[in-house]
Amino acid sequence: MPITRILPVPEPLEPPLAGHMSKLLPAGVPAPQLFLSVARNAGLFGFLVDSGLIGPTGLLDRRALAKDLRETIILRTCVATNNDYEFNLHVQTISARMGLSPAQIADVRAAQPSADHWPPGLLAAMVLVDALVRRLQLSDEEFALARAHFSEEALIEMTQLTGLYTGVAMLVALIRPQMDSYGQPRRVDA
Repeated sequence: MPITRILPVPEPLEPPLAGHMSKLLPAGVPAPQLFLSVARNAGLFGFLVDSGLIGPTGLLDRRALAKDLRETIILRTCVATNNDYEFNLHVQTISARMGLSPAQIADVRAAQPSADHWPPGLLAAMVLVDALVRRLQLSDEEFALARAHFSEEALIEMTQLTGLYTGVAMLVALIRPQMDSYGQPRRVDA
C-alpha cells in the first residue's frame, strides 16, 4: 500500500475542527482519513463545511437530485477516475442508504452497466459521467440521451457533482490516504 503523503490531523481533534467534523458525522463515527488530511488546511476545510459545500451525505447535496441518481453519479465518477478510496468510503457508509442495491453497486464498475440492474435514466447518467470524465466531451447523442431523462437544471447539477468528485479523486491522488475501515473495502476494478 502506498505511503500517505499528507498525514491526517491527529485525534483528538482541536475544538474548531471537532466542531466542523461533528456537522458531518454521527457521534462515535470516526472521521474519514481524507477529511482529516484535507483538514491540514483548516481554513479551507472550515469553509467547505460552513458553506454547506460538504455535508453529511457528501459534496453538493442540495437534495435537488434523487438520492439514487446522486449516488450513482458519485460511484461512476469514482470508477471513471480510478478512485478506490472514495468508492470504498461510499460503499461502506452510504450507498445502500441512498437506495443502491448490492447488484447495482457491483454493476456500476462494469464497462457497460447492465439494463437488468438499472432504470434507463441511471444508465443515461452513467453515460454522461463517462463522457465528461474520460473525454471532457459530450457528443450530441450522449447529450440527447441524458436530456431525454433529465432537465437542463438537473444536467447542470449532475455535471457539477461529477466535477467535484473528480476533484476528490485528485485530492486522493495527492494525499494517498489509507483506506477507512467502516466495513469491508471494495476495489473499483474488482
